[in-house]
Amino acid sequence: MEITKDTKLIDIISVYPWLKDELVRVNEAFKRLNTPMGKIMIGKVTIDMMSKRTNMDIDELITKLHELIHSHK
Repeated sequence: MEITKDTKLIDIISVYPWLKDELVRVNEAFKRLNTPMGKIMIGKVTIDMMSKRTNMDIDELITKLHELIHSHK
């Protein structure tokens, strides 16, 4: 799956449902995705928005997501 700044998190999670629980390994702030508000935001948030909200470099975030996806067994 190609992941760009405009990719929605929901699109990634629909292909890799386990990823939602693993995102906290990328950045501790992603634990908020398991809150009621976070569950609503999953459908709207893009990788660019995730990068800005966590102060993570977008390229680093995309790289970390690919690493998680490729390392999952």
